Amino acid sequence: MPRRTRGPSVRTWKGEAWRFAAIGIVGFLIDAGVLTWLVRMQQWGLYESRALSFALAVTATWYLNRRFTFSRRAGADRTREYGRYVAVQILGALINLGVYVVVIATVPAVGFYPVVPLAAGSAVAMIFNFVAARGFAFSGRTGGTPGLVRGGVRRGEARS
Repeated sequence: MPRRTRGPSVRTWKGEAWRFAAIGIVGFLIDAGVLTWLVRMQQWGLYESRALSFALAVTATWYLNRRFTFSRRAGADRTREYGRYVAVQILGALINLGVYVVVIATVPAVGFYPVVPLAAGSAVAMIFNFVAARGFAFSGRTGGTPGLVRGGVRRGEARS
């Protein structure tokens, strides 16, 4: 009797999650490094520096996730995919901030340990970012024709 599968294996999902997390660390290092360099060495303002460092980190993580984490799910239309990925990252950043604010508001004692609400916000946002990147940003959508992926072949169809 043939073995039935219900989509990607748990092994595939876990591998993607680990790669996504590792690339997230790379993104954080890019973000922090560029931010620090612009503020300290170039005397840029905090907000301008943060906007550029975030943009560079998001671009780097999009490329790395496309190449290493979701290469099988990546679509042919890179521009739309990048736009979806940026939208996911912005929503993730807002979720991170929202959880941070809620934790501080509901448990004022953590104000003495700001890393606690920071970690809570980061954890929730990372879960959201992974699920949304996997299911939305890297869904293989091309924008014009639902169900088409690389080379104009529908999922499940063989190339002729």
